[in-house]
Amino acid sequence: MAFLKTILVILLVYYLVKILARMFAPKIFGYAARKTEEHFRERFGEFSQQQQGHQERVGDVIIDKKPKKKQGDSEKVGDYIDFEEID
Repeated sequence: MAFLKTILVILLVYYLVKILARMFAPKIFGYAARKTEEHFRERFGEFSQQQQGHQERVGDVIIDKKPKKKQGDSEKVGDYIDFEEID
């Protein structure tokens, strides 16, 4: 009898969770979507404000120079080892 009671409780909890998920899932997803939208609007607002400060006229040419590489140890990656075949 205890086995059937356990199975009944498990099924009751399963269906209760299923019903509650159907009721509250849209609200939870809606909340998450609103928070994500607010986050993207905030980030886009920062980006657009930065771009407004750097507006150039149409047709202007901008050349960004790459920083010069330091000539030194950065070009020497490692030691060269010459291998010979042994018969």
